[in-house]
Amino acid sequence: MVPYNWQYLPLLLQILAVFGLGTGIVTASWFVGRHRDTATKLAAYECGIVAVGDARKRFSVRFYMVAMLFILFDVETVFMMPWAVVYRKLPALTGSRFFGFWEMLVYLGFMAVGLYYIVRKGILNWSQDKADL
Repeated sequence: MVPYNWQYLPLLLQILAVFGLGTGIVTASWFVGRHRDTATKLAAYECGIVAVGDARKRFSVRFYMVAMLFILFDVETVFMMPWAVVYRKLPALTGSRFFGFWEMLVYLGFMAVGLYYIVRKGILNWSQDKADL
């Protein structure tokens, strides 16, 4: 019988091969590639627009609020995907036929209340220019 730790040897070899291949490709690229630092290459690139002004200007709070809302609703999707995968098995797991359905309906209700609050607060309304919310 093979010792328990030896069962992980193929995985370890595969990880070492991946890191070795990655290191080899980057090293070969460094030796083969041309390295000419021109003013164009060293300039900041912003969506094809020539950079003007200082990059350390102040941003509106709305920018950060929208970023946090994006993360919030991404997390909502992350919680909904596993639920959708096991939805048909939920009656056998919970003993109730509609428990999983009502559970997700309550969750979506909380998300809808949050979205309603966001819309009423005007966070998604970019037409008005407010310094802070």
